[in-house]
Formats: sequence, structure tokens, C-alpha cells
Amino acid sequence: MLSSDEVQDNQLLIGGIPATKLADEFGTPLQVYDVAKIRQQIRAFARVFEEQHVDYAVSYASKAFACVAMYQVVNQEHAHIDVVSAGELATAIKADFPMEKVSFHGNNKSYEELQMAVRHHVGTIMLDNFYEIGLLARVLEEEDAEINVMLRVSPAVSAHTHEFIQTGQQDSKFGFDLLTGQEDQALQLVLDQPRMHLQGVHSHIGSQIFATDGFKIETQKLVQLMKRWRDEFNYTPQVVNVGGGFGIQYTDDDHPIRPEEFVEQILTTLKEETEANDLPLPAVWIEPGRSIAGPAGVSLYRVGSQKTISEIRKYVAVDGGMGDNIRPALYGAAYEAVAADNVHPEKTETVTVAGKYCESGDILVKDAHLPEVKAGDVIAVLATGAYGYSMASNYNRNPRPAVVFVENGKARVVVKRETLADLTHLDVALDEN
Repeated sequence: MLSSDEVQDNQLLIGGIPATKLADEFGTPLQVYDVAKIRQQIRAFARVFEEQHVDYAVSYASKAFACVAMYQVVNQEHAHIDVVSAGELATAIKADFPMEKVSFHGNNKSYEELQMAVRHHVGTIMLDNFYEIGLLARVLEEEDAEINVMLRVSPAVSAHTHEFIQTGQQDSKFGFDLLTGQEDQALQLVLDQPRMHLQGVHSHIGSQIFATDGFKIETQKLVQLMKRWRDEFNYTPQVVNVGGGFGIQYTDDDHPIRPEEFVEQILTTLKEETEANDLPLPAVWIEPGRSIAGPAGVSLYRVGSQKTISEIRKYVAVDGGMGDNIRPALYGAAYEAVAADNVHPEKTETVTVAGKYCESGDILVKDAHLPEVKAGDVIAVLATGAYGYSMASNYNRNPRPAVVFVENGKARVVVKRETLADLTHLDVALDEN
């Protein structure tokens, strides 16, 4: 999984800096991002569209990881973002992110969130259900405003991934169902709203997908929807948003294609289908999150206690765990771990890297092949940039780790480490009421 420029003298490097040096300087547990990898992947996506001369937007799905600095990097790369909460939108505002490049997702946006989006002139609201159409109409009337919208549809495409991260199947909480005619009802409602400007249609079939088949079927269904809307409603979408979900490599057992190859398949299918149906080629938006943030992130931990159960298992405990990466406990996500100062050891042992949290399920890597390690050694878990820090918690009243960006051989803190004082600053004592 590691390239030659990420290992020097058997030491793990992140953005050119030894991981052990980063751990010493900033403490552990620590989430570190190689910013060059973030930029490279955004540019790789953009290159596919530009080479095929297709109007596009690469919209970073910021639920994968959001902070002010992340949004600033995305903006520097001229990409868009999508947000799913008032908190993510507030972060984008603080980052001075261009609001016209922001899309607001979510299956249960509140009145306050929609009002906030309208007042800050968010570029596009992704309409997810009938309730939301009415709620947004009310907000727009009260604010005397107009806004761009897109309709999210559920295309009845089941991606080959974990059931918790499938989103495009018919039985989904997201979007208007294509099999029961909900999308036509929604279209008519929006077209009848003078304050809503319908840009097009959106769908998303899931996450951590390795095969292009689902995207090909999704694209074909969206083109058929475009044709029917043109013929029956005299409306042709200007934008088709196919979502994201492009899989990445977490372990040596994963063999994903390059994320941009998904886009190549989508564009090939879209060109063929629109031409066959005498439709104009729409602009294409994608929403990659994991494939941009995931490979760029590394989690650093220090070894503490160890426990050997003869002929069963050896546990190596570290100073983090499910509080900073719940994915292994939540749905069995697998990762690779390396010793930061001995990446390619001559001799290894199979151990279980366990977290410090009071749950038996707090296991980061079940069968890690590591050299013999001792207390104080630094272990790195690779490809943790997506859905690690963004899903972090204060379980057991543990502070969340710091986040560091490394670029051009320089490291800087972009999210401060929480302190013990941070853990109680919202608490109210009984005698204060």
C-alpha cells in the first residue's frame, strides 16, 4: 500500500516527514493528512472531464472529513463541496468557501438549516422528499428569495458494498423512488414553484464500491429519466449528478480501480445513452469524499500495554481506538497497520491492535503483521482519512485527537487536540440551575 517515497530507511514518511517525528512533536493519538495526495486526487478527477470536454463539478463530499483547512484546500483546487448539516455549512462559511459552489444534502433538513442555506446564498439545495419541498417553499417565501435546486432520486440500484452504506436501492431513506412515480410528482411540484430553479437530477448508489457496473446502470436510468421528463414534462435537466462512492484500498486484499476510472465509465455511458436518445449532453457532477480524503490520512498511536493468551491471541493496546475510528467496531472495516520506525521488518508476529476504550469490540486491526513492539513505539494505521475523525466521539470522556496537515515538508495543526477542560465546558452543575 505504501509507495517508495513514503518509506525511507525503513521509516514511514508522511508528506516527507517521519511519522515518529510527527508523533513526538504533536502527541498521539494523531490524525495526519498528506495534503499533496488530496490535491492530486481532485486534479485527477478534473483531468478526466477536461480531456473528454464535458462540463463538470468535482464536489467534495465533506462528511468524509470537514474542517476549515480542508475546505480551504478544496477551494484552492477550484472544486465544490457538499454539506449535510448546519455545522458543515458554518465551517464552510468560516473557511470563506464560495457559497455558489456549495450543495446542501440531507434527508431531514430542518427549517433553520434551510433558512441558513437561503440566507447565505448556498448554490444548490438537494431536495430529498416532499416535506422538504414544502418547507423550502415556505422559507423562500418568508425570505423573499430564490434558489437553485436538484431532485435526488433513488434509482433502485443496489451497490455491492456493506448494507449500512448502500443508498441507491429502492428501500432507502434517501430520495424520490423511481419505481413508484415519486420523481414525477416531485418534478411537477418544483416546476410549479417560481422561487425554485431546477438544475437537474441527483442520485447516489452507495459507498466503497469497487465495480463500475452499478454506475453504468445508474447512468442509464438517469438518461431514461431525462428522456421521459423531456417528452412528458418538456423539461430537460441541465445537470446530472451521479454522486460518489468510489472505493479505495484499505488492505492488501483490496484491489480497487483508480477512482477516476469510475468517472471514465460514467462519461462513456452518458455520451452513448444521450446520443442514442437524442438528448443534449448535460453537465456532470460527482461527489467523491472517501477517495479524496481516505488515502491521504494516517492515524498515529503509541503502544501501551500488551496481553498474550497462549495459542489464541496477542493484544497490543494503543492510546486511541473507537473514539477516533469507530469504523472497525461499527461495520467491521479492515485496515493495515505498520510500525512507524520499522515498516518492512525482517520478522513479524500476528497481533490484534486494540484500543483503550471500555468495549470488547474496540479493535482497530484484528490480524496485524507487526515486528515485536514495546511500550512507547508508534504504530500507524493507514488510509484513515475518511470517516475517522469525522465520526469521532468523546466516549469514556476521552478528548478527540489533533489533526495535522503536512505539505512541502512542513506540518501544521489544523484541528487542535481537545483538552480535559473541553470535555466539561458544556456541563452545568446542579447548583448552577
